[in-house]
Amino acid sequence: MKICEIRVKQSKSIHVIEFSGAYCKTTGVMRILALDHGTKRIGVAVSDETKTIAQPLEFIPPEPFAGFLDRLKQLIREKEVELILIGLPRNMDGSYGPAAEKVQTFVSVLANAITIPIKTWDERLTSAQANRVLIQGGARRDKRKQKVDQMAAAILLQSYLDGKT
Repeated sequence: MKICEIRVKQSKSIHVIEFSGAYCKTTGVMRILALDHGTKRIGVAVSDETKTIAQPLEFIPPEPFAGFLDRLKQLIREKEVELILIGLPRNMDGSYGPAAEKVQTFVSVLANAITIPIKTWDERLTSAQANRVLIQGGARRDKRKQKVDQMAAAILLQSYLDGKT
């Protein structure tokens, strides 16, 4: 997928997304897709068109990587994504540990597989916060396990969106 930007009168911006050589779609608004990388599940969340509200979407198994990549590309097309935000785990003192190295490797591999820009964002305590939200919402333990990754991705994305305003 290729994204280009066209400037028109009054500095308005229209995005042109090329899915194939013959098919193009235009839109004035695009979304941000957030990924909370994990070894068993990758949580996914998406912003609304105004980029003010994050919504948990789903989780995708990271293995096999080809399956993950197919689903991610499908979401990018369906949700008209202009940026992928990936949570970068940091220690409480701000340093990076082994989990951050795994995410950085994942980002490198993903950057070679897609053309959309990728940005990392501090994800300290998002999983703990997601668990608290799910517990307060009355989610049972087995359901929490399934939903915590996508909720963590939504918390990560909301943090990014709030930081932009």
